Amino acid sequence: MKRNLTLFFYGLMMFCTVNAQHTEKIYLSGTGNDHTVNWDFYCTNGMNAGKWTTIPVPSNWELQGFGKYDYGFAKDSIRGKEEGHYKYRFKVPANWSNKQINIVFEGSMTDTEVKINGVLAGEIHQGAFYVFKYNISKLLKYGTENLLEVRVSKHSANQSVNEAERKADFWIFGGIFRPVYLEALPNTHFERIQLDAKANGLLSGKLAILGNADKLEVQLYQKNGAVFGEKIIVPIKSNTSTAYFSKQFSDPKLWSSEFPNLYTAKFNLFKAGKVVHSTAKKIGFRTIEVKERDGIFVNGVKMKFKGVNRHSFYPSSGRTTSKKISIADVLLMKSMNMNAVRMSHYPPDSHFLDVCDSLGLYVMDELAGWHGSYDTATGTKLLKEMMVNDENHPSIVIWANGNEGGHNRDLDPIFLAEDFQKRAVIHPWEVFGGFETTHYREFNYGIGNYDHGHNIIMPTEFLHGMFDGGHGAGIEDYWNAMWQNPLSAGGFLWDFADQGVVRTDRNGEIDTDGNRGPDGIVGPYHEKEGSYYTIKEVWSPVFFEKRAITAAFDGVFNVENRYSFTNLNQCSFEWELRKFGKHQDLKTGKAISPNVKPYEKGKVKVNLIANWRDYDVLYITAKSPGDELLFTWSFPIVLPKDEAAKLLDKEANTAIKSNETDKNFEVSANGIHLTFNKLSGMLEKVANNGSSIPFNNGPVLQEGVNNFKDFTLKKNGNEVIIASTFNRKESYNTLQWIIYPSGIVKMEVNYFPSAYFTTFVGLNFSYPETEIKGIEYMGNGPNRVWKNRMKGNKFGVWLKDYNNAATGEVPFKYPEFKGYYSNLYWCKVIGKTHTFKVFTDREDVFLRLFTPKKSKDTEWDNMSPTFPNGDISFMNGISAIGTKTQKPETTGPMGMKHIFYDFEKEPARALNMTLYFDFSDELAHQ
Repeated sequence: MKRNLTLFFYGLMMFCTVNAQHTEKIYLSGTGNDHTVNWDFYCTNGMNAGKWTTIPVPSNWELQGFGKYDYGFAKDSIRGKEEGHYKYRFKVPANWSNKQINIVFEGSMTDTEVKINGVLAGEIHQGAFYVFKYNISKLLKYGTENLLEVRVSKHSANQSVNEAERKADFWIFGGIFRPVYLEALPNTHFERIQLDAKANGLLSGKLAILGNADKLEVQLYQKNGAVFGEKIIVPIKSNTSTAYFSKQFSDPKLWSSEFPNLYTAKFNLFKAGKVVHSTAKKIGFRTIEVKERDGIFVNGVKMKFKGVNRHSFYPSSGRTTSKKISIADVLLMKSMNMNAVRMSHYPPDSHFLDVCDSLGLYVMDELAGWHGSYDTATGTKLLKEMMVNDENHPSIVIWANGNEGGHNRDLDPIFLAEDFQKRAVIHPWEVFGGFETTHYREFNYGIGNYDHGHNIIMPTEFLHGMFDGGHGAGIEDYWNAMWQNPLSAGGFLWDFADQGVVRTDRNGEIDTDGNRGPDGIVGPYHEKEGSYYTIKEVWSPVFFEKRAITAAFDGVFNVENRYSFTNLNQCSFEWELRKFGKHQDLKTGKAISPNVKPYEKGKVKVNLIANWRDYDVLYITAKSPGDELLFTWSFPIVLPKDEAAKLLDKEANTAIKSNETDKNFEVSANGIHLTFNKLSGMLEKVANNGSSIPFNNGPVLQEGVNNFKDFTLKKNGNEVIIASTFNRKESYNTLQWIIYPSGIVKMEVNYFPSAYFTTFVGLNFSYPETEIKGIEYMGNGPNRVWKNRMKGNKFGVWLKDYNNAATGEVPFKYPEFKGYYSNLYWCKVIGKTHTFKVFTDREDVFLRLFTPKKSKDTEWDNMSPTFPNGDISFMNGISAIGTKTQKPETTGPMGMKHIFYDFEKEPARALNMTLYFDFSDELAHQ
């Protein structure tokens, strides 16, 4: 009792208002996973069943060690039997006896029976994700203790609810997972306020009123509290239950994802000159319009939605979240330069919509329904509950009636009837209402629709990001097509974060249910995968045209403004010149922000210092009007041949020794001993002052033929050359080794791929994975790349420790170590016993480090993350990766195989790979 009273008075202080004419509120539960209140609890089945104990509210009971974990599809063997029984004792103030008291549940999974002092508060509520309430005024004891009893059935007695919510591709939970509170209203009060604030300044309202009032007043306030516009005064006739108003305001600041300007509308209801009820709503002036065969327009501007699907989810608390989590989610989305989010596949917490309003994200709000739908009676009730709770949020620009076949068409007209703003309704995965929203269509299918279709193209799910596939892999091709075509309204990636849940029955293990849950751009705790950075660059509203930095560089970059409402002169641009190596140096400055209007092109001019060519790279950073980082682009100044020349500048006075045996060529220089196979030309052994370095068995051509033949050894001045003999028919691929007195070894391979279409091409060496400690390299990093995911990295010098991390799996450690790296200049292989360096004078070389673990794909094996043989490779072309639903080649041109030369044309052009190897001891100490 003492505990309950303490919590009661704490809640009273925190959540009650001092003026009786306002809605007063007392929380019976906590407000989220960061603030809970213990209730008495009994679970009927599964973990810790059959005994009364306590549980935090709000929560999902599985995450608290009760019941049974289930990932979707209603596969629970004890469904229908797993129930949670809750009890909580509370008091209400004695002076509430003359008010209407509602008990409000913001979300309970799934069928919820509520009793107050042993009496049913109303019919059992069916449907998990909706705010519902009961008028319990006549059931309460005022000024003394009351008993709340709640019985929650994890699975519904209504089969349509199970079809819509439980037989779904996401974790299913049980419990009171969102807050519970009491609200006290005057007997005369606002029951519902529906608003529509247009971009032209016209504010309209429809208000449902319970009781007798004679006047309504509405006043708008700016963010700083200043009054905005004139007060709206509306006389109310006697016995009127609905009031309307319409008022024109001058020059309001408009709401958009770029400028989320909000106003506070305060409503006062009068009776005989006295205020009987006061409340407030946040509003944003904006106009949403769908133009047939054209697009979705916000404030008169056609939108390209850069969106993602988002579950209400947190690993340690399931569907119970908090405003802190909502803020973190929205900030992370906006940091990827997204402007939209789809609620998948149910309405979110109210605080998430509040955050979308205040920080700026366009929202597609969705009535639950996966491959099944609610029956009409249930769906009508739940739709109205969703509408009443969500309708006034300016962030909501479109409604979705279920998902992927979970569409009850009888509900479509109810959306229109209930929504005062008359926003459009879509059916995700269908062609409906002038929209083509089909999911996971191949790139060429999409292009066919763009070129030949007539609907607005807006896939509500595309590039299914299972493990490391999809998302960043393929998005550049898709977005280029979406950006260029006027029928495209953009799309929504699947999905935001891995659905990895903490298993209280498995010592806290994070479980994604195999390959069903690891679909996120970020990990369960928002760990950033490589695709995060690719999306950030591809979706940057400031687009830099590709260019090379040469001696003729004049500091000018071509840019495109891909904002909808922001001029680039509202953004800021910074530059940095950086020099790597022993004598590191950097210079920084600011560029003048150009006057480039939305959707137009212009130039950014960087006024560089006189000796800019002495530096290795130029970075340009763009920031938004709110100073958020949009992206940093890299423009290398130094070329690989320049860096190689510096690394080759190494003196040695020792003479080279060579020896020829029946099987091998043996060469020694400056303490380095090398053994080459006479027949194949392979590097078989490397030793440094007698200590073996386990780097050997190369080069082995990948998707090419090792037909190097007839090797000879000769001396050329102070160098030793081992070279194959070219024969057009039998040994058309050639290999040459040059050993310098410094001990540095040059390898040059000229080769032809073995097929017209190739997955990858390059050459491999052996190096035991058990020997590796890390890698330092100069190139693009720090994340690995795929053929169809090249963007998002930064040119620099990167030091990475070895890890065996796999994307989307425990321990969710990024960046991964194994994989492909682009734009290699040099790499230092850091072993447990030796360190050596490999560098090149050629551009566009890829480094491959070992073979990442192949995660469990679906039965279609669409991701196909293929890698060469060997352990460490140097590649002219690398492989792409697919998605859960698409092979790599169907994600666009970048996902297709390579074509490097034409068999039919003469002369055929060989590929070249030139590498230098430095096996000297001194590298370990640099």
